[in-house]
Amino acid sequence: MHRFSYIIPVLFLFSCAVTKAPKEEFRGVWIATVANIDWPKHPDDDVAKKKKDFINILDFYQKMNFNAAIVQVRTAGDALYPTDLAPWSRYLSGTEGKAPSGFENPLEWMISETHKRGMEFHAWLNPYRATVSLDTTLLSQEHDYYQHPDWMVSYGTKNYYNPGLPKVREKFGRIIEELVTQYELDAIHFDDYFYPYKIEGESFDDTETFSIYGLEGQTMEDWRRSNVDSLVKNVHRTIKKHKPWVQFGISPFGVWKNKSTDPQGSDTKAGQTTYEDLYADPLLWVQQGWLDYLAPQVYWSMEYPVASHKTIAAWWANNSLNTNLYIGNGTYKIKNNADKAWEKKNEIPKQLNYSRNLENIRGNIFFSAKSLIGQHEKVNQKLQKKYYGLPAGNPGPLNQVVRDIQLPVIASLQYNNQILDLCISHTDDVPRFLNLYAFKKGKPQLIEKQYLSETDRERCHQFNLTKKQLRSNLQINISDAYGNQSPVQPLIIN
Repeated sequence: MHRFSYIIPVLFLFSCAVTKAPKEEFRGVWIATVANIDWPKHPDDDVAKKKKDFINILDFYQKMNFNAAIVQVRTAGDALYPTDLAPWSRYLSGTEGKAPSGFENPLEWMISETHKRGMEFHAWLNPYRATVSLDTTLLSQEHDYYQHPDWMVSYGTKNYYNPGLPKVREKFGRIIEELVTQYELDAIHFDDYFYPYKIEGESFDDTETFSIYGLEGQTMEDWRRSNVDSLVKNVHRTIKKHKPWVQFGISPFGVWKNKSTDPQGSDTKAGQTTYEDLYADPLLWVQQGWLDYLAPQVYWSMEYPVASHKTIAAWWANNSLNTNLYIGNGTYKIKNNADKAWEKKNEIPKQLNYSRNLENIRGNIFFSAKSLIGQHEKVNQKLQKKYYGLPAGNPGPLNQVVRDIQLPVIASLQYNNQILDLCISHTDDVPRFLNLYAFKKGKPQLIEKQYLSETDRERCHQFNLTKKQLRSNLQINISDAYGNQSPVQPLIIN
């Protein structure tokens, strides 16, 4: 058993890095629950298996030094948490509207397990998708399809909430408010499903709504975009009203516009675009400061002729200067796509390398969780060895509030058999991480970060250290939910 003594705290500016990897880099993974894509594997699995499977996902990505899980908590008018605003998801319990037996609050549990691993939890919601098919026999009578049939628009093989109805936006605002106030979330997240992808020969029937709510001289296309703009603006306002440190991020379809229809667009030939077909305008949201991060889905290979990853990633880097920009990578395509580039083990590593060399890109998100677990070992090895070998800090929100962070008080500190037991207390109201660094030649290397609860001011932590790390200068500090850091507290072994 070794004991530590403390020396006078010093302020250190973390401007150096021991590898090419940035000190802060978003490393996220989408965990999809719709149709049981990633989790639960089957809605009829018992609670023990559901928990084990979710923990396996977290453990895999924690080992890969990922720092955020983006978990789908609302798929289609349902919820994977207890609420009066939507029925329980059948993907969790097997029957929509039925609570999962012995699993009273899955969301609270998932957040806790994610935070235990030093990862952020981003709650992912689909605002407008109401059903995944036109077969409504599986829906609960509490679903909005039955409670508010006038809110629904049938299109293709699904039902959608009508984005033009103020009552739809109002209810969604209540959903966001409940999540932000009741749960210790790090972010709210939307994907690319706004107005539905267009289907040839079909029209989205909102003409009557447009006649009521459209402004004089306004085209239907601009009106539709204004509806989505209002949703985004109101969600941002709701989040920041209650917890300004909670982030808001959106992951739009990868192509804003093709250059053929707008000189500002990307040099691509996408069949549909987020602006013209989904009626979403991420550039406006960024300009208005409504997003803390933008994560376009750039799921094509580096040189794909119609829409190359290289072209699109560079376009977003040049056009998203008022937010944190992350790139969505399609790991689900590895050895599973007609584009032969995905047969190569270095396609995803090349994309990560390209992102790191573009000045304004601050991280990546993989779709989806199951795509790397138990397969593509050579890809995983390359990611770990070359790109994600060391932990990285999480970028702070766009509206960073500069605050002075006090050093934590060390209540006790012991080392035994390469395990560091550290108990601290702190006074910060919005803490985020306890960070452990190894300093060599004045350069900090983040060894591990552990999540600090908003309510738990005193807690003990365990760090597994190598003998090499123990021989270095060990120092700690805490960072808050805005990304501010306290001075460091050096530790030396007697």
